[in-house]
Amino acid sequence: MMVVGIVGFPASGKGEISLIAREMGIPVVVMGDVIRQAAGAAGMEPADENLGRVASELRQTRGMDVIATLCIPLIKQYHAPLVLVDGIRGDAEVATFRRNFPTFVLIGIRSSFATRLNRLPKRGRSDDSTLESDLIRRDSRECGWGLDRALDGADRTLVNEGDLETFRSEARHLLINLQRDAI
Repeated sequence: MMVVGIVGFPASGKGEISLIAREMGIPVVVMGDVIRQAAGAAGMEPADENLGRVASELRQTRGMDVIATLCIPLIKQYHAPLVLVDGIRGDAEVATFRRNFPTFVLIGIRSSFATRLNRLPKRGRSDDSTLESDLIRRDSRECGWGLDRALDGADRTLVNEGDLETFRSEARHLLINLQRDAI
């Protein structure tokens, strides 16, 4: 089984690649769902501050790779040649996936701060804020988890600065090639 991880800053396009993978019949595990479930179990609303607090507390108490570790059984439940993991937030998670899946491939998505800030109002997610200061804080928090190091260590990189159809086409092409390699 090949596992393909997606890393990028908020609103860079990770969810778009997950959507394309699902359209192609590729199973997708979303790391943020683990955080949302933990927050829900604690009776918290899925707001950015709450999700960030839960993610930080899990990492502080159980290690920087805890979310990856919790996702491994979810990944293994699929008997598919390729599984996509959306939402890697740090280099410790990458290391855990590489240890557990020898054919792990990390795709980094790069988008400028201005582009990402412009996208936030269009996403309509409960954990999104349209304030520049909130995105700066969120980026900083995620860099503290090693997101920047993980992004710098990506095996493949997609730049998402243009129109959606161009990005979708590039992402689909990359996934087709990885899917072919996995078979």
